[in-house]
Amino acid sequence: MHVRRVLPLVTLALVPLLMVAGCVQPAQPAAGPPPSTAPPVPQGGIDPATAFTPVAATTLTTPAPVTGTDGKVHLAYELLLSNASSAGFRLDRVDVLDAAGQQVLLSLAGPQLAAASNLIGGTVGDEGTSDPTGSATVVPGSTTAVVWLDVTVTGTPPAALTHRVAGAILDPAGVARVTLESAVGQVRTGTATAPLLGPPVLGGPWYASDGCCVDDTHHRRGIAPVNGQLLVPQRYAIDWYLLDEQHRTVVGDRTTLAGYLTYDVPAVASADGVVVDATDGLPETTTIPEPPPLPPISQTVGNHVTLMIAPGVYLLYAHFKTGSVAVKTGQVVKRGDVLGRIGSSGNSTTPHLHFQVMTEPTFFPTDSTPFAFDCFTLDGQVTERIWDDILGLQPTDVLPYVPADGTVRKGQMPLDRNVVTFC
Repeated sequence: MHVRRVLPLVTLALVPLLMVAGCVQPAQPAAGPPPSTAPPVPQGGIDPATAFTPVAATTLTTPAPVTGTDGKVHLAYELLLSNASSAGFRLDRVDVLDAAGQQVLLSLAGPQLAAASNLIGGTVGDEGTSDPTGSATVVPGSTTAVVWLDVTVTGTPPAALTHRVAGAILDPAGVARVTLESAVGQVRTGTATAPLLGPPVLGGPWYASDGCCVDDTHHRRGIAPVNGQLLVPQRYAIDWYLLDEQHRTVVGDRTTLAGYLTYDVPAVASADGVVVDATDGLPETTTIPEPPPLPPISQTVGNHVTLMIAPGVYLLYAHFKTGSVAVKTGQVVKRGDVLGRIGSSGNSTTPHLHFQVMTEPTFFPTDSTPFAFDCFTLDGQVTERIWDDILGLQPTDVLPYVPADGTVRKGQMPLDRNVVTFC
């Protein structure tokens, strides 16, 4: 029990007045005790609003703001919903709210919610992550679902987000027994500005495949259990493919690396930094255009370069051509320096540059955070979802494409399937 000490009042005696040069000067009062710095005593008891909730929530990252080519500020993150009961839970709606004002920023229900959720687990897919499996319309007892969120706002994002889940507890026959709506899980948003980068490749047009933020891609939705943590290590990663004027990534023989326009193209430093990892000597894929066998975890990104551009901010360039890495670990580089040439090493089917920002100097384990480029033009959009591991198996070499406005974009992040040319 904390007892607060009360200090007694001190009565000051009057002191004689001194007459000095015809002036009267009173004595200065003694300094009183400093104000109390003890923290307030919290109130006990259970809040009347407290209730048991069959669903518990957590998040996998700090939502970090970045402006996309749609002009909106994106906060991409994952909401894990664990059904702590033995009964099934029908997930009807998930709302994301500004924690301060309680305004609804995103509401998912029906087909939208089904498309944006799945149960944890599934087959091992690209780069060692688990591919999404089905939807989480019903979360069985003692299982966990993930809801893939892309909250967009205009202007400054909220300081924190909270979530509201509506659904029903089901009986063994799948009939709703109890309907409920619960507030679950609050997360603070990041305050750091996404790093502003120069181009990782020169010119264009470049196809930004498997990017953020809402599409079902192996980057955005690849959960990796690494060293006891659930991570989404490629959340904002982009696979870059060079296109020609006919919007093709390959011209000629699809079974040879040299048939792909991206092959042997240089990749450059997007910022000044120091090389913390430069790996070369790993072979390139020999199964093209079919996916290669899953390599050991240490060879996932193949020949690669990792730059540290600020404390806790690392740039990864992956899948370089064997023998092409042009820098050494510990080397200081400047923006625009050639780091290597694009190939198809590691877990890569066709030549492309895998590029992302990481919080750690290694691909596993790391968190994936957003970034923006200082200047590019938005040329167009690939209109259909094409995963990079089957580009060589498409019925035509020409990607489905619609032109964009061609305006210069500054301080934005290319969104999934944008086609851009760097300034």
